[in-house]
Amino acid sequence: MRISIDITGADERTLTEAAERFDVPADELAAAALSDFLTLRDEEFERAAQRVLAKHRELYRRLG
Repeated sequence: MRISIDITGADERTLTEAAERFDVPADELAAAALSDFLTLRDEEFERAAQRVLAKHRELYRRLG
């Protein structure tokens, strides 16, 4: 599956800088991070997902 996401500001800079440090394309680093996130144990996944949702709740509300 191919998905597209928009990131801006600090998140974009952080991803770009990390990709440069690891000498990999930013999209590959993002895909690897997502893969790691999705393979966490259920309880860990739930906690991580809740943190992400809480952090971006306002953004999701405006997009919805």
